[in-house]
Amino acid sequence: MTTNTVFPPHGRLMTKLTALGPYLRQQHSKEGEFFFDCLASCISAKKSPEEREFWGWWLVLTTTDSGFEYRYYFGRYDSEGNWNQDKVPAKHAEAVAQTIDDFYAKLTNLLQEECGLEVTAAVDLKEATLGSLA
Repeated sequence: MTTNTVFPPHGRLMTKLTALGPYLRQQHSKEGEFFFDCLASCISAKKSPEEREFWGWWLVLTTTDSGFEYRYYFGRYDSEGNWNQDKVPAKHAEAVAQTIDDFYAKLTNLLQEECGLEVTAAVDLKEATLGSLA
């Protein structure tokens, strides 16, 4: 006997994911794929706000048969509004790591505990599996 995974409707899921905090970017998300990011640490606060760049992360969550799989990346958010994958300098690494750890805990609590859906790392993920050190 097989069981079917029941997903909340897309709109309801978007509402729940938005409630996690300032991470979900609705304009970069679509049915079956959700884009999250975090500008964790400002590179230079001396620049005007529209010219500032940040170290941080972005994560793409994609629907699978039994829940979701994720891929995440670290890098620099430039003044044009683009993410560039790059090694985060040691000076900023703790702030970046803390924000993705905090986000992942909220995300898995919502999807696994409240919605009963699996959250797994993509098979080809180059970074460490999130939550594995917690």
